Amino acid sequence: MTDSTASRIERLREQIREHDRRYYIEAAAVISDLDYDRLLEELRQLETAHPELITPESPTQRVGDAAVDELTSVRHVRPMLSMDNTYSEGDLAAWAARTAKQLGSDEPIEWVLELKIDGVAVSLAYDDGRLAQGATRGSGLVGDDITHTLRTVGGVPLQLSLASPPPRLDVRGEVYMTNSDLVRLNEKQAAEGLPAFANTRNVAAGSIRLLDPKLAAARPLRFFCHGLGDAGGLPIHSQTDLFAWAVSVGLPVAPWSQAFPSIEALIEYGREQIEALHELDFEVDGFVVKVNSFQQQRRLGSTSKSPRWAIAWKFEKYEATTTLARIRVQVGRGGTVTPVADLEPVQLAGTTVSRASLHNADEVARKDVRVGDVLVVEKAGKVIPHVVRVEKHLRTKRLTKWSPPTECPECHTPLVRDPEGVYIRCPNMHCPARQRERIKFFASRGAMEIEGLGEKLVEQLVETGLVRDYADLYRLTSNDLLPLERDGA
Repeated sequence: MTDSTASRIERLREQIREHDRRYYIEAAAVISDLDYDRLLEELRQLETAHPELITPESPTQRVGDAAVDELTSVRHVRPMLSMDNTYSEGDLAAWAARTAKQLGSDEPIEWVLELKIDGVAVSLAYDDGRLAQGATRGSGLVGDDITHTLRTVGGVPLQLSLASPPPRLDVRGEVYMTNSDLVRLNEKQAAEGLPAFANTRNVAAGSIRLLDPKLAAARPLRFFCHGLGDAGGLPIHSQTDLFAWAVSVGLPVAPWSQAFPSIEALIEYGREQIEALHELDFEVDGFVVKVNSFQQQRRLGSTSKSPRWAIAWKFEKYEATTTLARIRVQVGRGGTVTPVADLEPVQLAGTTVSRASLHNADEVARKDVRVGDVLVVEKAGKVIPHVVRVEKHLRTKRLTKWSPPTECPECHTPLVRDPEGVYIRCPNMHCPARQRERIKFFASRGAMEIEGLGEKLVEQLVETGLVRDYADLYRLTSNDLLPLERDGA
C-alpha cells in the first residue's frame, strides 16, 4: 500500500459525502446515479484490496452489518414524547394564547411551522461525531435498537461534518420514503411477482425493523432531522438555530420550515402551503407548530405525554384510487394553461370526485401521468383533489406519454412558456377562455358578488359577444338577456 492509495480512498469518501449532501440536503445532484455508483464501486474495490483502511463511517459500510437475531431494547436519553394535535385554526390560536400566557403576556414569542412528515420517528446517537446507535420511538422511554437498518438509510450521515464534535449527540427525526421511490419499488415488486406496498409509511415502518440490513438497503428510505434529544453542549438556542446547524453538519431538514412573530402570520402561511402540497414528493399529514426559543421551551416543560411548547396542526386527508380517463387543459383568466385530469368517478371525503388538478405540464412529466393509468388521488383540508402518484406497477399495456399543447385550445394562439417558470400561457388578451374566466371572477363572491351571473350565463354572454370586458356587464338590457338560456327558467 502507498500513501497515494490511502489519499485516494479518503478523497473518494469526501467526494461521496459531498454528493450525498447535495442529493439529500440540497436536492441538487451534480452527477448522475451512474457516476455516483462508479465512485462508490472504486472506493469499495480499494477498501477490499486494503481492508486495514476500512472505517465504520466509510460510505461503503452502509450495508456492511450482518443480520441481527432480534431487536434489543434501548432506553432513550430523554423521552421521545408524542404531541397533542388539533384540526382547527381556532383551537391552534387558542393553544398559542394559552402558551403565551404561561410565559407572560408581555414576552415576545417566535412560532415555528414545520411539515409533519408521515413517516417513522427515530433517534440517532452520535459519539464523537460518528453514528453509534439508532432506535425507534417505542414507548417513548424505551425503543428498539435498529442501528443496523438506520445505517442503510439515505440522508443519515455515518459521520457528522463537525471539526470538534461533542462526546454524545442525540438527534431526533423521521424516516420516510418518497412517492417516486414507492412507485419504483412497486415496479420492482411486480417484476418479481411480489405484492405491491400500500403506502410509503408502511414501507418505512416495516423496513427499519427488518433484521437483515441488506433487505432494508434495497428499500430507498430517507431521513429528515427535526430535533435534538441532547445537544451535547453545542451553542444551539432555538429551532431555527437547529435547522441551520443540521444542514451544516450533513443532516437533512424538511423544506418550508419558517419562524413567525405571530401565530396569525403562521396560520396564514400554513393556509398557503396547503395549496402547494402537490409540489412535495413525500407524504405529510399536517404541520408541527413550535415555540422557537429553546429557553422558552424548557420553561414551558412537558406533561407526561406531550411537550407544552409544540402541537400538531393536522388536516383531514382522504385518498382514493381511480383511473385516468383523459387529460384536458383549461385556460385561466391570466392565460395560464392548466392540465386537468378527468377521472373515473370515485368516492372521496363523502363526495364523488371526477376530476383533479395536475397543476402544470412539468408535474405531469415528473409523475409520468398517462391516460389509462391507475392514479392515487388525495384531498387534504379544503383543497381540491390532486394526483399523488401513478401506480405504474398496474400498467398492463403501453400507454402514450402526454404532450402539452402548443396552441391555445380556445383561440389557437401559439402558447408561450414563462422564461423561468413552469407555466405555459395564452398571450391573447381577447381569448374567449380568458374573457370568460375574468368575468366569472369579477362576478364571484370574492369580488363583486353579482347575483344570478353564474357560469352558464357567463359562457353565453361571452360566446354571443355581448360581454367582452367588465364594463359590458353594465350595458346589458333585458332584451339582451331574454333570448339566453338560464338555469331555472
